[in-house]
This record gives sequence, structure tokens and C-alpha cells, in this order.
Amino acid sequence: MAPLKFALLRERKTPPDRRAVLSPIAMSKAQEAFPKASFIVEASPIRVFPDVAYEKAEFEVKEDISEADVMLGVKEVPIEALIPNKKYFFFSHTIKKQPYNRDLLKAVLEKNIELYDHEVITRKSGLRLIGFGRYAGLVGAYNAFRAYGKRHKTFDLPPANTLTDVSALIAQLKKIELPAIKICLSGSGKVAGGAQEILEAMGIKKVTIEEYLTKEFKKPVYCKIGVMDYAKRKDGVKGSLAQFIKDPTGYETNFLRFAKVSQMFIAGHFYGDGAPYLFTREEAKSEDFNIEVIADISCDIDGPVASTLRASTIADPFYGYDPQTEKEVAFDAPGAITVMAVDNLPCELPKDASEGFGELFIERVLPAFFNDDKDGILYRARMTKDGKLTKRFSYLQDYVDGKE
Repeated sequence: MAPLKFALLRERKTPPDRRAVLSPIAMSKAQEAFPKASFIVEASPIRVFPDVAYEKAEFEVKEDISEADVMLGVKEVPIEALIPNKKYFFFSHTIKKQPYNRDLLKAVLEKNIELYDHEVITRKSGLRLIGFGRYAGLVGAYNAFRAYGKRHKTFDLPPANTLTDVSALIAQLKKIELPAIKICLSGSGKVAGGAQEILEAMGIKKVTIEEYLTKEFKKPVYCKIGVMDYAKRKDGVKGSLAQFIKDPTGYETNFLRFAKVSQMFIAGHFYGDGAPYLFTREEAKSEDFNIEVIADISCDIDGPVASTLRASTIADPFYGYDPQTEKEVAFDAPGAITVMAVDNLPCELPKDASEGFGELFIERVLPAFFNDDKDGILYRARMTKDGKLTKRFSYLQDYVDGKE
């Protein structure tokens, strides 16, 4: 295997993203583990780890990184910054045919770039191997309580991005006092797992779904719900997760029973095409709909969570949704649902998020470069090669051609 040179990219997207695929410590570990790999760093004024930290770890920091073979970034690389004939890793946000990135994918093909999207780095089973999901869950849950305090004017938590790390978030949350609210958390992956870490760290008791739906409590409680808890078959027959994943069209929502008794909903589920909405705009109008705060970490716009009209920002994370008018209002307007729908939550904890991501990248992706990709990691994540879409991603051809 010939030596390979990796370059850590400067993030150029606006608003600025301070995350990095590898911290200086992670880069040192990677260098040690893979003697045939070498690393350089593109100079950056915004990265959470300053250039000098990489230099202290004895890595070269440069303005021109065109000598590298593999470019490692987090967010989309602007078209004008793409270097032809290289391998690139970043979240391209093209696999769902996002219209705003069509030109980016087109440019990747024109410049003969081999694109590997972090989102499709998976096991054979399709399970994702790396990502920032846990950190989205951690910050999303923190923001849910921040929104609750602001809405009721009972406590005022500082923005997550002013705190150093996860332990600082938890320290702030432990200072607050909550009434006996019920918190519903959806999802079964890393996002929901991160949110659950926050709830557990706060000492909020987890109860069974039956207890949650039927009992009153003197302290705050939460329940965690999966697909088979919030969706049911339309014909009344008992459903199965395997069947739902194969074809969700025969299912309808069963979420309203949770909306009736919950004050807070943390949405950490994955929403698949054709799946039923958790609740519609019409259902949110019901007198039985009692949710006051929704932290939509999944953030599917105008989708399964009807109150998510748009993504919010780190600078301005909350808005109100008036169920009666179906319009956006102030986050604390009477009768409104307070919505948190920030779509880049891990950016609020750039250091922790980068360190966690880097560990996974070294463990699960880098070996593939030096073991002939024996597990097919690179094969499955490679979207483009030789100026063409790979077979797995050929469904994007019409999108690239502007026909969709």
C-alpha cells in the first residue's frame, strides 16, 4: 500500500462551523496507528482547535494543501474551493436530492472528485458508523429545557455555545427546578441516546409507557417511544418494526395519546419516506393537544412534526407556532407551542463533538484505506468515481441533470 497524505480542511460554510474531523490528539493517534498515513492541516482562523495546537503536535499547517490525496472536512466545501482529482470526505447534503446542493454535486463530477459522504459511511446492514448524532441529542435536550424556562419565565439557562463541554451543560441543568412535567422522547438511535443522557444526568425518572399515559407524578418524568409506540396499523392488526421499515404506508399515527399528557416533546426519531406524520396541523388544534415545548432535533421542515415551520438558528433558536392560525408567532405568545428546531446543534459543542467524531473516524473509517477496504466501508460511502456517480448513487443522475 502506497503512502497516503490526508489534509484537514478549513471549514468555509456560513455561518461558520468550528468543528473538525480530527483534533490534534486524534491526528497524533491516527499517525501512530497508520504509519503509511501522513497528515497536514489547512490553516483556519475559526477551528475550535487553533493552528498552533496542531503545530505543537508536530503537524504542518499550510494555506495550500493541494499535495494531499484525501481531504477531510465536516460541512459542504464551496465549489470554488474544490481541488480537482482528489478524494473528499464531507457531509454533502445531496443524497436526498436537496436542491440547494445540486450544483455542488455537479461540480464534484466535473472536477473528477471521489466524494465520500459521512452520512453514508455504514455497516453492511446500513447502520451508520460515524456522525454527530449523540451531540445533536445532548444539545437538543439542553435547549428544550432552556426553551421551557424562557417560555414560563422560571429560569434562564445560558446558550449551549457559551459553555465549554457536556459536563458544563449538565452542571447548568442541575441548578434548575422543574415542576412535575411529563417529557416524551422519540427515537432509538444516537440522537435519542444523547437526549436521554441529559435526562438521566438531571435525575429525571424514566417510566413505562403505560405509567406515563395513565398515572400522575409529583416530580418530572419521561418516557422513550419507538416507532411501534407512535405508529399503528390502519387495519388494527398488530404491526411490526420490520414490516414498517419495509412499507410504512399501511400505518397511521398513534402519537396523540402522548400529546394529551405531555408538556414537552423531544423529537429524536428518524423519519422515513412514506411514514405517517406524528401529528398534523389539524391535530395540533385539538383541545387535547397539551404539548407546550417541542425540541425537534430531527428537524424535518413541514413534515412529521407539524409545528416545525422552519429551521431555527443557534443565534435565535426558538420561535412560536400558533396551532389555530398555523403561523409563526413569538416563542412565548399565549397558546403557542414553543419550538426549537436548530438544524446544526453539534456546532454548539464543537470541541466535544469533534473529539467524539474523530475517535469514530479513526476506529471505523481510516483502517479501510490500509486493509484493501475489506469490509466495504469506502465502497458503500463512495458517491462518485471517474467523473460519474457510482452504482449505489446512480438514482441521483436526474437530480444532477436538473430533471428533478
